Amino acid sequence: MKNLKSSKQRNLWFERFMAIAATVNLGFIVFDLSYVPWRDFYLRKLPQITKIYDPIKGIEAHRDTENYLKTVDALEEEVRQTGLQSPQVNGRLIQISRLSSEMIDSNPFAGVNKSGTLEKIKKQMRSHIGNESAKQSFATFWSQPHLSQNGWVKEINFFNQSIRPLIASNYFRQIGENGEFVDNFWIIDLPFVILFGVELLGRTFLIRRRHPGLSWFEAVLWRWYDLFLLLPFWRWLRIVPVLVRLDQAQLLNLHPVRKQINQGIVANFAEELTEIVVVRVINQIQGSIQKGELTRWLSQQENLRPYIDINNVNEVEAIAGILVKTIVYQVLPEIQPAIVAILRHNIETVFHQVPVYRNLQNLPGVGQAQTQLSEQLATQITTNLYKTLVTAVEDPVGAKLTSQLVETFSKVLGSQIKEKHVLSEIQSLLFDFLEEIKINYVQRLSQEDIDQIIEQTRQLRTQVSVPAIVKRSDRGGRGQGTRGRIK
Repeated sequence: MKNLKSSKQRNLWFERFMAIAATVNLGFIVFDLSYVPWRDFYLRKLPQITKIYDPIKGIEAHRDTENYLKTVDALEEEVRQTGLQSPQVNGRLIQISRLSSEMIDSNPFAGVNKSGTLEKIKKQMRSHIGNESAKQSFATFWSQPHLSQNGWVKEINFFNQSIRPLIASNYFRQIGENGEFVDNFWIIDLPFVILFGVELLGRTFLIRRRHPGLSWFEAVLWRWYDLFLLLPFWRWLRIVPVLVRLDQAQLLNLHPVRKQINQGIVANFAEELTEIVVVRVINQIQGSIQKGELTRWLSQQENLRPYIDINNVNEVEAIAGILVKTIVYQVLPEIQPAIVAILRHNIETVFHQVPVYRNLQNLPGVGQAQTQLSEQLATQITTNLYKTLVTAVEDPVGAKLTSQLVETFSKVLGSQIKEKHVLSEIQSLLFDFLEEIKINYVQRLSQEDIDQIIEQTRQLRTQVSVPAIVKRSDRGGRGQGTRGRIK
């Protein structure tokens, strides 16, 4: 027992280690997928990350924009050494103004889908200068009169704070021989792929040992979700095995999520399944009617499957006998006063309809006598009828005659139903009735609130039920006398 517990503990720690490794790998994948769209953010807040990760994505500084910023740096150095009004600074300003015009015309940002950044630069400069033309705004900004009038320090600070970060965010990305951007993330991903590949081979080997009937392919498919960990493309799909592993390692409880997913699937398919199942059953019944199986059943032909009796008892007759005895011995005595009242009312009504009796009604004592007579007649009739029913039930001859009456009635009814015109009309009506059920009621079944049904089912499952324990001897003691072999 201790060895088994220790083995389970080691397996749990191994599962947790692999789950954490898969989670770390997924974290790298998410970072890699987000790096290019979020590079501007990393460049502003975490520039060291861009220095490390740019080579992995094949990113390097763009020559045109880098040259532009270096020229501005040279301008700042010349202003510090020779002053703003020197001929060297004026020449440098003319050069920067020309580079600004070329930057607007050539749009070096377009190669990496950053044309929006250039539009921000142009908008910032137009707003700062107050000119509708971006080229003229740059030419005005990089001029000695403007810088002298508005202050060199103020203007260069504006450029370094508002314009330089936008220009610096531009980059050039290398393109490989396959025509796609260079992406060396596989160097980071390869150790994880090797780890997960070795693990999958080991698991496949163990699965085949436990289930020798499986092929290697079937054993691999046993853990199909781990295959996502080996794909060099669509790496975002690795979230599936990561979630499964975290749940298996007891680091994350996904039972509520699985429950909601299952309910969502059931809700989506319940309506269609309801219609399909009910309509299919009705169509089968209609097909049986059209094929004449109803006629063959009524005719009780010998080629039909023989009826299997498991207890040598005619259940229909037995049920009818129980109902008759219940009505005679239990129901009728309870409702006898009501029957007497109805009969008495009917007798009095008949008396009042006789002309002679109406004339005698004026004589003293006749009304009271009539009431007593009606009550006695009603009681006597009810009592006699009840005794007759009890005698018919208890008398073997009466019971036999009743049975013969039922049998004769069934035979006559069956023979009359077998008449061609009657049977044809019944079949047609049954077919139409089933068609109406499909039209009127199946749609209602599918329109029920599926979510409510699922919630009711969940409540039924969560209710605590006390199972009824039935002893085998008690179950076997009942009905042993009525059990017979199947014939």
